[in-house]
Amino acid sequence: MYDVVLLTLGSGRDAPGGACGSGGACCGGDGGDATTGGRATGDDGHAPAGQHCETPRVPVLACADALTARGARVEAVTARSDAEIDEVLARLDGPPRPDGLTWPDPDSKTRLVVATASDGQLRAVVRRLVRRYAPPPSRRPADLPGNRTVPDLPPVGVLPLDPARAGGQRDLAAQLGLPRDPAGVAAAVLDGTVRRLDLLRNDGGSVTLDGALIGAADDAGRPLHWRGRVEVDDAVLSAGDDPLLACAIGNAAGYARLDELPLLTAGDPTDGLVEVAVAVPVVTRSTLGRKRVRFEVRRARGRAVAVVPRDERVPYLDDGVEGELSRKRSWWVEPAAWAVYTA
Repeated sequence: MYDVVLLTLGSGRDAPGGACGSGGACCGGDGGDATTGGRATGDDGHAPAGQHCETPRVPVLACADALTARGARVEAVTARSDAEIDEVLARLDGPPRPDGLTWPDPDSKTRLVVATASDGQLRAVVRRLVRRYAPPPSRRPADLPGNRTVPDLPPVGVLPLDPARAGGQRDLAAQLGLPRDPAGVAAAVLDGTVRRLDLLRNDGGSVTLDGALIGAADDAGRPLHWRGRVEVDDAVLSAGDDPLLACAIGNAAGYARLDELPLLTAGDPTDGLVEVAVAVPVVTRSTLGRKRVRFEVRRARGRAVAVVPRDERVPYLDDGVEGELSRKRSWWVEPAAWAVYTA
């Protein structure tokens, strides 16, 4: 039977901000990380003074009971720093390799369940998996897939801590059709199948599971114009002269719409491609000379995307985590790099 680690990221609702990946600290509910501009917490690997991490929530306890009832040996861990996440992930390591690389064990008897209050928290754990198992370019092994920079990352079970949203943007678990109730998650981890998914890495050192939306809105919710060059492989969606309302970078379909404007049309985290769309306002005049504004959406699909902002700072969301883009940022696809347990 399996050993199962039920990992919860410590959250501090009274904290000023930040979460796992922010300067090494985990307390805070949004899962921000320093590489994407999220608000940082303590640099010493601990939450700042005043943050408090609560005891395990009811879904975690219920999932632990369901796993135990099925014969699994369960340990619940609350990680409050990247170092504490890494201690858990070390249990997924394979035997020593001749080349000295740390590699996941494909036959591991330890299974990992991540209790997530947000996609940003799930991303924080996957980001640490990438940091742990990605070999340096100078030590790239022959058994690494030619189209990837990371090996097959160990699968994770996803336990959503919040109920499914009735409307608006769905979290990644809902998009993937993963079980949400603790008993269903336990069954998927012990008896289900492994579904491998694409991963977006970026040159800021982080990862994206669902997608990113670049742009901002005013206090009334109206999108603000910004300018930037957007390239997908060899296709140029904007040369940097157009006033952009938004740029959506999709691995899945979480950022498929901007209000009622469709952006991404074919988000698929298993096709090995990233879908990108930019929304551009176009001014036209009627036969009576009246000015009208319509929105043109330009789309492209490819292996990589680069965004070069022309404005000093452009706000964005990446897996729900807020950040600011102030220089070129590139994302690329790692096909089937990470995985989830599903029913």
